[in-house]
Amino acid sequence: MYQPPVNGSRRRIKGVERVFYDGYWIKYYEPPQDSFEVRRHLVQALTRRLFNHVEHGINIPGVRLKEARAAYESENDTARKRVNGAMLAGALFNRAADIFHCLVDLQTAGVEITPDHALMRECGQCLLDALELGKMVRHRGGDEGIDELWGEPFKAFSMPIKDFYASRYLKIAMTMHAVDRIAAALKDTFADSQQITDSDTRLDELAEAAKRKCETLRTDPAVFDVWPAYVVASERLRRLDPRLPSVPTATDIREALEGIGLLREGADLICFIVRARVPMPKSTHEFIDRCQQYRRTFFEPETILPSGSLEAISA
Repeated sequence: MYQPPVNGSRRRIKGVERVFYDGYWIKYYEPPQDSFEVRRHLVQALTRRLFNHVEHGINIPGVRLKEARAAYESENDTARKRVNGAMLAGALFNRAADIFHCLVDLQTAGVEITPDHALMRECGQCLLDALELGKMVRHRGGDEGIDELWGEPFKAFSMPIKDFYASRYLKIAMTMHAVDRIAAALKDTFADSQQITDSDTRLDELAEAAKRKCETLRTDPAVFDVWPAYVVASERLRRLDPRLPSVPTATDIREALEGIGLLREGADLICFIVRARVPMPKSTHEFIDRCQQYRRTFFEPETILPSGSLEAISA
């Protein structure tokens, strides 16, 4: 009987070293040697990555932490308080990064930094507070937060680098699964459509290119092949035109417009997920719900009961 590989299994496939997690063979990169300097660069990269994907206006410098906290605590309007909370999360995140950079400088100067050092504790607490408030922060493309991005710096700060990289492969596998779910939902949505045709091949191309983009580091030379392939696949899906009847009805036009809109929404959502390299479960669930509603509206009309059936049911 076939036994699937266990998570963490490695294998060379078509000349590329890959690691297995949750059904996916992901391109493997050897983690760097653990050191404070490596962690500093990692925290810097994760900080840039976080603010690149969340809503504008929350990248508050750590030196303004007291101001951000006072504004959050004094705000009573619920909607405004959410934004102030997001700004406070940004300030806490940057304060933690500032402290960590100082710790690396101290260690480089020969000062021993132990895990129970006061600055280490403060750095960790700032990251934990930012993680909690990060639930208020919205993704730049919608109303869903990306909690994982707030938690990653704390992981990079608190766990061995090797374990941190392993946790990233697991997130990448979850991201790939989300991409496959979105593509499968769209293919199922238009399976019976006479207007949105020829989408299956384009969806398959986009899903495959998106997963390759998700697993490839920007420093990898392969990115010069992977990124163009992803961009072109996304553009091909967006350029798909509906095939309207020669004399379309209002329903035909609505079906075509909403269908093309769904395809473009799906391409956008895949882009958000792949660039962040984390799943977006709330957005994915809501998008699949819209796909199912579209299919029910246009391809699964309500059954017309024969005369007398309503009376029989109510009797």
